[in-house]
Amino acid sequence: MPRPFRAAAALIALCMSTGLAGAQSLPKDAPARTEIFPIPSLTLSDQQFLSGDAAAGKPVTVAGEFRVAQGSGKMPVVVLMHGSSGVGPTTDAWVHAFNAMGISTFVIDGFTGRGLTVVGPNQALLGRLNLIIDVYRSLEILAKHPRVDPERIVLMGFSRGGQATLYASLERFHKLWNRSGLQFAAYIPFYPDCSTIYQADTDVAARPIRIFHGAPDDYNPVKSCKAFVERLKIAGRDVVLTEYPDSAHGFDSGLLGVASVAVSANAQTVRNCHIKEGDGGVLMNGDTNAPFTYKDSCVELNPHVGGNPTTAAESRKAVVEFLQALFKLG
Repeated sequence: MPRPFRAAAALIALCMSTGLAGAQSLPKDAPARTEIFPIPSLTLSDQQFLSGDAAAGKPVTVAGEFRVAQGSGKMPVVVLMHGSSGVGPTTDAWVHAFNAMGISTFVIDGFTGRGLTVVGPNQALLGRLNLIIDVYRSLEILAKHPRVDPERIVLMGFSRGGQATLYASLERFHKLWNRSGLQFAAYIPFYPDCSTIYQADTDVAARPIRIFHGAPDDYNPVKSCKAFVERLKIAGRDVVLTEYPDSAHGFDSGLLGVASVAVSANAQTVRNCHIKEGDGGVLMNGDTNAPFTYKDSCVELNPHVGGNPTTAAESRKAVVEFLQALFKLG
């Protein structure tokens, strides 16, 4: 074949192969696009956070991974906040589930930019409320994104991130720290710590709060969350606590097939602490009436973590159905 014809044939073959590749559909849980965002934030003590002392904070840049789900126009988004071990594989399981629904995801990494990988054995490494700052700063980014429906952004978090998710709903904290002009459409905390009583903590955003917890959780016991939920219900708030039997802390790792429970060696738990906010934003040990520290005798070690595939699947189904109704998905 003459050279010009060979070149033309090669060009036609290239165009055909490119067209075929473009015509092939992606798996439903694959994002159409992935974007990485720097998130300007602050590192604060809990007292600085509670007193609104931004000037005392140390500027830091954390990061967020935004996966734009397949579809067109402005999409709903779930923001995900990790726990004391940072972003892990269970988060990815949730991301794939949401992307498959046509929901974009924004996964926050609040640790790497702060030089942290894990804080379980030393929770004092980072104030418990810092992740709320990261959450609000992420909302500022999403508020401006052309592919985001600002009325359909939900916050979901796990353990320490579940705690941040739960208390990010407080109106007081929104007034102090949320500069986005937006509110989350709902809050979905998984096995959060509810052992701290903050001032005005039943004045939460007029949005649904859906808590998922395990009955035998000895890291963040469900009993303290039950007490908080009762106070929220008395205040007329839209809150539901779903409790699963035989489900340890981190039970949704069952989405990955994890079916065993083990000790989280040397991890600190405040399961027997009663913490309350005192004057000037100081967190107090309710039993001693002294400022709380992680050296207090109520702080214990070696709670259990593990997965339950059955209840993990049940919780995923419950979250999926909740988001389908909230976002009005077909």
